Amino acid sequence: QMQLVESGGGLVQTGDSLRLSCVASRGFISLYRMNWYRQAPGKQRELVAQISKDGDINYADSVKGRFTISRDNAKNAVYLQMNSLEPEDTAVYYCNAQLVQIDYWGQGTQVTVSS
Repeated sequence: QMQLVESGGGLVQTGDSLRLSCVASRGFISLYRMNWYRQAPGKQRELVAQISKDGDINYADSVKGRFTISRDNAKNAVYLQMNSLEPEDTAVYYCNAQLVQIDYWGQGTQVTVSS
C-alpha cells in the first residue's frame, strides 16, 4: 500500500511563502492524479490543487495565482508552492494520490499563517 509523507508546513506571517512536499513510498505516483487538500478547524476538507498524470492542473479559486502544484515522478514526489499566504490559508494540508477508486492519504502537515 502506497504511503505518502508530507513535509514543509510551519508557522509563517501574512505574505510569506512555504513549499510543501509529499513523497511517496511503497508505490509509484506516475499513474496517479495527485491532489493537495486542506482542512481548517471546524471546516470540511477542501481540494486546493490537483495535477493529473498527464500534467493537467486545477486550482481552487481561493488559491489561484498564489499556489503552484508540481510533480516529479522520478523523485516520486509532488509539491505545493504557496506564495502570498493569508490567515485564511491556515489548515492541515494533506497529500492525496487518486487512481479510479483507489485513494491514498498522507498524515497531513500544519500550515499556520499569522496576521
